[in-house]
Amino acid sequence: MALRAVSRRARRALVGFLRQEASGGYVLMAAAALALAIANSPLAPAYFRTLDTHLGFVLGPVHLRETVLHWINDGLMALFFLLVGLEIKREVLDGQLSRPSAVLLPGAAALGGVALPALIYLALNRGRPDSLGGWAIPSATDIAFALGVLALLGSRVPASLKVFLTAIAIMDDLAAIVIIALFYTAQLHLAYLAGAGAVLLALIALNRFKVARLWPYLLLGVVLWFLVLKSGIHATLAGVALALTIPQRGGEHPPLERLEHALHKPVAFVITPLFGFANAGLSFAAVGFSALLDPAPLGVALGLFLGKQCGVFGVSLALIKSGLARPPRGASLVQLYGVAVLCGVGFTMSLFIGALAFSDARLIEETKIGVLAGSLISALLGLLILRTAKAHAD
Repeated sequence: MALRAVSRRARRALVGFLRQEASGGYVLMAAAALALAIANSPLAPAYFRTLDTHLGFVLGPVHLRETVLHWINDGLMALFFLLVGLEIKREVLDGQLSRPSAVLLPGAAALGGVALPALIYLALNRGRPDSLGGWAIPSATDIAFALGVLALLGSRVPASLKVFLTAIAIMDDLAAIVIIALFYTAQLHLAYLAGAGAVLLALIALNRFKVARLWPYLLLGVVLWFLVLKSGIHATLAGVALALTIPQRGGEHPPLERLEHALHKPVAFVITPLFGFANAGLSFAAVGFSALLDPAPLGVALGLFLGKQCGVFGVSLALIKSGLARPPRGASLVQLYGVAVLCGVGFTMSLFIGALAFSDARLIEETKIGVLAGSLISALLGLLILRTAKAHAD
């Protein structure tokens, strides 16, 4: 009986997640389009000046002063990563990733979709130490954008493919978290790192003692965020660490479920659109589309468009043809290929990693061109394939 209740909760959470991510994707698209319009209008100086404005506070020994852009990327995006961590934990414990048989196909496909884009980028940027660090930029799928495109097709796409895409995107996010922790960490400050470890142990103790109230976790989470920020590890990883300590069990509405529900709308309709608005602003007067042929943006664009679809579909096809995995129920190989193409929509996480990978302003701007071009082409082609896939169904 308890297992059935957990299963029902997992299904409800997945349905709500798909609906909200899809609608949040439309808001994110609008925010990105608005940023591009403003960055190429007379309002551009005010837009860029606002993002570069420094804000901060002093509270005893705590002294923080960052630009508006950094507050969005290092502060608000910690809540995005907290939600990502909660979703990963729920899916692994009770959801689509809790059964090994259900993990094999999307897990292997996600791995192919992370590795091949990185290899394409590295091949195009070999011998260029200034841009080589951007290899991970085309490795991530933007679940909000991708599900938003899928939602445009309604019932033409089997629900199993939406679940498949969601599982791949969640695993992509997990891979991105590991990549950020391992490869995009600045010089470590051991005192702050030790303090963060102590706070993390306190959070684990709260979990072990079955504390169901959320406020102690969130209060310690703020302290953890500050210590991680000061330690040299990217501050958003504090959100993931906090998520892993939130209890999954406890009453009819467990703490993890309550926090995930509370975060969904602010993240989907405020935080990620604000991130998109702050990071997608690209002035074509400064960096034109001709820059797309430079190695870094070309590596990003081709990594997203070619690397993602070939990695995801190639691995999926190999597993299905070998009999090691079954295709998503009710889906043809053409539809599966269409979803693999959609995996090349890498907006949010790609822009985020791009901002971490480079300190050179021109490379960051060129990265935006690559992300926008690769994501847009992937979205349009994926939409076209899935709209016509029924006529070519196997």
